[in-house]
Amino acid sequence: MAGAAAEQTKAGRRTKAEQRAQSLEQILDAAEYLFSRNGLYGVTLRDVAQRVGIHTTLLNYYFKDKVNLFEAVFARRAGVTSGRRMIALEEYEKTAGDSPTVEGALHAFLDTDLDLYYEGGEHWMNYAAFCARVSNTPEGAALMDEHFDPVVLKLVGILKRALPTYDEEEIFWGYHFVSGALMNTLARTGRIDRLSSGVCHSDDFPAIKKRIARFMAAGFIALKA
Repeated sequence: MAGAAAEQTKAGRRTKAEQRAQSLEQILDAAEYLFSRNGLYGVTLRDVAQRVGIHTTLLNYYFKDKVNLFEAVFARRAGVTSGRRMIALEEYEKTAGDSPTVEGALHAFLDTDLDLYYEGGEHWMNYAAFCARVSNTPEGAALMDEHFDPVVLKLVGILKRALPTYDEEEIFWGYHFVSGALMNTLARTGRIDRLSSGVCHSDDFPAIKKRIARFMAAGFIALKA
């Protein structure tokens, strides 16, 4: 009987842990959605609590303030996307050997990310929009530095080997333009839909993936002209 009671207690503890994990996921999903549309300063803890259907005091139990919640939302998926891109770049390096190309490196860096967001469904697409929105803010840029610098510098290192006669300045400017195009893509504002009268769609990541690395590679080459 004592053993059975102990097992029930352990099961109860696991259930509570699972409930806590589920609550955290719901909070982070709600905050991610709201931050992706309104940014850090356009969202309150009450907004998040109302979207989840909980009292604000429970949010304060998990997160000491809104900034802490904002940082948690950013960090939750950052490790996944940066990790996948790092693996893709390392695999590309091995495959390319002494002959890396700009387009090959960009495919490894960009395609991996676009696939993750598109195939990951609504929550990952919300995170994509979240990153795009906050990347141009001081608080977002600081988190970009913290979580994404290693994988970006890995890409830059490969690009330097692919373009050995280029000045370092041109490589970094090239990455700057790539980053801008990627963030505009992740934002999915719908502007290209309206401009093209529906010929193109901002959420058509497969169509973007088909073109963006090739387009950006040509831009890098043109910097030397």
